[in-house]
Amino acid sequence: MSGSLPTPSLHTARLRLRAFEDTDAHDLFALHSSAYVLRYWDAPPWSERVRAERFIAAGRRMAQEGTGARPAVERLSDGAFIGWCGLSGWNPDYRSASLGYCFGDAAWGQGYATEAARALLRWAFDTLDLNRVQAETDTRNLASARVLEKLGFVREGTLRENCVVGDDVSDSWVYGLLRRDWQPSAEPVPGR
Repeated sequence: MSGSLPTPSLHTARLRLRAFEDTDAHDLFALHSSAYVLRYWDAPPWSERVRAERFIAAGRRMAQEGTGARPAVERLSDGAFIGWCGLSGWNPDYRSASLGYCFGDAAWGQGYATEAARALLRWAFDTLDLNRVQAETDTRNLASARVLEKLGFVREGTLRENCVVGDDVSDSWVYGLLRRDWQPSAEPVPGR
């Protein structure tokens, strides 16, 4: 892959998606060290703060290499970091990418994940000219499945026992969203 893909700065009615800053490491570590938040994740909770710094560096590398974008998500009302939403594995030949996100439990049930992902998808379909976006979620994570379905994703199948974290073996649902099925909201998402 050649060329960079700068992390977009996007706004919604309640959120700002922006490039990660070094100062986000503390909040990011708090998010990814929570066993409760990561109970359906494909990796164990972080136990070392350096993992947050590596995550931020990996996101910057992804942008420099042009393979994806992983912005931090903050609430406009108070500037609080509430999670992140990203597209990875961007393949311009296949016009595809994978969606992922993680939000703190204090932000759950308020529509933030849907709002952030919708803004990022709108940017991606317009900027990257995607034809397909794929996402996976643990079959026990019904809230994440609802987010994907609200965005128009269709459940395409089940990956049986594809995640093993410690002694926990789990299945994942695979979701896909095609350009022809994408229904962006009427809300503008200006860049900055």
